[in-house]
This record gives sequence, structure tokens and C-alpha cells, in this order.
Amino acid sequence: MGSTVRRERVVRMSVEQPLWRALMGYRVLTMLYAIGLFASAYEVYERPWVAIAYFAVLAVWTLATLPQVSGARRCTKRFLTADLTVAVVGILLSPVAGHERAVTGGSTLPSIWTAGAVLAWALKGGWRWAASASLFIGVANVIQRGDLSRSTLHNVLLVCIASIAIGYVVEVARASERTLARALEIEAATRERERLARDIHDSVLQVLAMVQRRGNALGGEAAEIGRMAGEQEVALRTLVAGGLSPASRASEDAALGAVVRAVDEPDRAGDPADADSAGPRDLRPLLAGHAGARVTFSEPGAPVLMPPAAARELAAAVSAALDNVRLHAGADAYAWILVEDDPDAVIVTVRDDGPGIPEGRLAQAEGEGRLGVAQSIRGRLRDIGGTAEWISVPGQGTEVELNVPKKK
Repeated sequence: MGSTVRRERVVRMSVEQPLWRALMGYRVLTMLYAIGLFASAYEVYERPWVAIAYFAVLAVWTLATLPQVSGARRCTKRFLTADLTVAVVGILLSPVAGHERAVTGGSTLPSIWTAGAVLAWALKGGWRWAASASLFIGVANVIQRGDLSRSTLHNVLLVCIASIAIGYVVEVARASERTLARALEIEAATRERERLARDIHDSVLQVLAMVQRRGNALGGEAAEIGRMAGEQEVALRTLVAGGLSPASRASEDAALGAVVRAVDEPDRAGDPADADSAGPRDLRPLLAGHAGARVTFSEPGAPVLMPPAAARELAAAVSAALDNVRLHAGADAYAWILVEDDPDAVIVTVRDDGPGIPEGRLAQAEGEGRLGVAQSIRGRLRDIGGTAEWISVPGQGTEVELNVPKKK
């Protein structure tokens, strides 16, 4: 396998961040609204200087604390407590300012700005924090009014229900974000596992299978080595397929060196294709090496340019398809490779004259942990946005079509 490890980056999307931005705008607009209400009824206040002093503090506080309500991280408990205190003080100062309507049912000095303070608690801590903040606002309104009138109860319930609902939505959004992030992490880990499984199939499993066959043919001590290699092949197939079957300690020790060498040696040799990662790569040279006495290679006259990573994966899938031809159709089978460079896709067809694949055999092989089709071919094509299709008629050979769309 190549020495370069591809890493999946999980992008965490914040569903609640737009709510924080909306809260920033709400606080500024409601502050201006409260000041406008005061200015329009300035002459009816007995002590307008109390209201002016409060609005001066409210304006400075609202504008200075905008960064604190830009996100959950900066919105601390200390800030929330101070913010709620500003709202409660404004409610209690309303009758002190001498506005009769503040006592008889009109708006308080901060007016609907107080809802912004409660909403900040809801966004930060969820519906329980929202309920607690609403309780303080409700008590302050009752104290300021002097009794629990219908209008007072209506206003308190409205703020309470709205803030609790928003707090609950935020909690659900956060839970959804965590679930999505976990799902993306699992998907990234699964894709990496599939990539490793393909590389293992292309190297280690084939080496172990060859050792088993040659050992059984030679007999003697070689047969024992072949038996241990067979045990290790079964265990490794089960592992990459999702589980682990027990194998003897002796076979593990005997196969460990071969496994490590098969994995590490390509890393030390390096991937010659990596040097050409700066631009598109011609697919034809990557496939031309397969041509031989029993493999016919047909290519276009012009370069078939693809992204380097896609070209390598497609070439590896072709190699895996030819390995299947040699394994299942026999060493005497003929194979044909046809490369087509269409305007919308690169299509590589691998055809043989073997006995064909019985119906249902591919699904059965995948269930048995044999990953030549599931991972080395389909998995590689899926990773680069392509598809792999099999056409096989018993007694008439097999045709594999590898299709990789070109990115616009």
C-alpha cells in the first residue's frame, strides 16, 4: 500500500450559530425600540432623568456586549447573570421613573428588550435555563405591577413559552449535530477500513494464498507452513470483513513477519505515481504493463488524462480484475483490456474467455469475506465516483466495465 494516508476531515456544522446572530440583531433593535417609546412619551414621565440614566446604561451595555452574544463559547454564566440583572433593574425602575402606564399595564422601560436576555439563557443552556430566567422576569413584572393581572400573566407566559421552546429547539439541534458528527466520523473510518482492506487483498491475502498452495504442493515442512498461512488468510479475511476468527498462536507468529514485510516494503519503495501528483496523469502507461501473450491491450491514440489519484485507483481495479481472471478462468485464459476516453467518462473494459461467473456467486463470495470484487474493484471505483458492472454468461466468459465520470 502507498505511504500516503488519506485522512477524512469531519466538518461540524453549527445549526445554532444563525440563532446567535439573530439574537445580536434583536438586542440592538429592541434597545432602539425601547428608547423610541421613551422619547415618544417623554413628557408624561415625572422623573425622566431616571429613564435617561437607565437607557444610557442599556445602550452602552447592549453595544458593548455584542461579542458576548455572538456564540455560546463567549456567552458565559457571569455575563448572562449581569444581563438578566440589567433587564430586572429596568423593570423595577419603571414606576420610579414616574410613568403611570408602567404600573397600569403599559410597557416597562426596557420593554421587549428583556426577552433578549431570556433568549440568551435559552441559547446557552437550553429550555431549563430559559425557564429559570423567565421566572426572574415574571417575578420582577409582578413586583413592578403590584398584582398578577391578566395582562401581566399574558406577557410573562408569552416570554416563558417562547424562550422554553427556543431552548428546546437548541437542545435538539445540538443533539443532531453530535449525531451527525459521529455518523461522519464512522463513515470516514469505514472508508479508511475499506481502503486498507483493498490493499490487504491486493498484497497480503494473495501472498498467503500462494504460500498455502505452494506449501501443499511441496509437502513436508512446507505443507505445515502452508497450513499456517491458510489459517492466517482466513483470520485476516474475517478481520477486514468486520470480525476476527481465532487462529493458533503458532500460525500468528509464523505469518506475522510475512504480513509486516508485505505491508511495509511498498512503503519503503515509495509510490512512483506520487511524483506526478501535480497535474493530470495519462492512464495508458499504467495499464500497458498488463499486455502480454494472453492479454490484449487496446488504447486510444491520444493520452487519457485523469487526476493522479483516480488514475492509480482505476489501474489498481484493472489489476484486481485481471487477478480474478487468472484465479478463476485459469492461466490459459485470454483477456482483453479496452480503454475508451469518452467526453463524459473514462471507460475501461476487461473481458475474458473463461467459464463465466455463476449467478449469485459474487454476493456469495462477498459474504464469505472474499474482497476481490467488493473492495478491490467496486470499493476503488466508488471512492473516485465511478461504478463497476459485471456481465457474465456461464460458458461465455466475463466482462467487467469500469466507468469513471469526468469532473466538470
